[in-house]
Amino acid sequence: MSSPSAGPVTDLAAIDGDALHALLGDRYDAVAAFAALLAAQGETRGLIGPRELDRLWERHILNSAAVVPFLGEGSIVDVGSGAGLPGLVVAAMLPDREVTLIEPMERRVSWLTEAAQHVGLANVRVLRGRAEEYWESVAADALTARAVASVDKLVKWCAPLLAQGGAMALLKGRSAADEVDRAKYALRKARLVAEVVSAPTLSGLEPTTVVRITRDAHSR
Repeated sequence: MSSPSAGPVTDLAAIDGDALHALLGDRYDAVAAFAALLAAQGETRGLIGPRELDRLWERHILNSAAVVPFLGEGSIVDVGSGAGLPGLVVAAMLPDREVTLIEPMERRVSWLTEAAQHVGLANVRVLRGRAEEYWESVAADALTARAVASVDKLVKWCAPLLAQGGAMALLKGRSAADEVDRAKYALRKARLVAEVVSAPTLSGLEPTTVVRITRDAHSR
């Protein structure tokens, strides 16, 4: 793995280092290397805004890490990967899992490929395109997405990507329950059920909200 770039100052210094190392374990260096690269290049490459640097870890890195406990086993697909949140954070934390990143924008595909190589993530595959283009060729045991679209749209686009027994873990904000309510028809049509769960990371930080979507056990 390459050494992290120096990069601009972020909020890392304000976070409890011992707690952070306990959370990330032996994957701390890999996650930190990605965070440093994103801090150094994210703004100039149009991936994050300048105001995001002083909350990079809390708002983006740890927010992404919070989804890991909900990803079960098997292959992982991140739809609309963008800056690599959560896809590259997930790949850094789970080096033994195959992580496929699906992203339609060419410049972001280039970034994702370069960032994975920089951090030394051999478990990452980057595909350019929309989710619908990979319905026949990609099967996800676990699917995630962050800041891509509403729950109803994600269900329509991504349900066909789920393998038998596969599930989604979508990173959402405070409107998650309302989004799930508006997605009732799309969920029912896809024979899926959704629940909103709280995903804490470090003490003192606001928990992340995850919408977990699974097959409806009562559907035929």
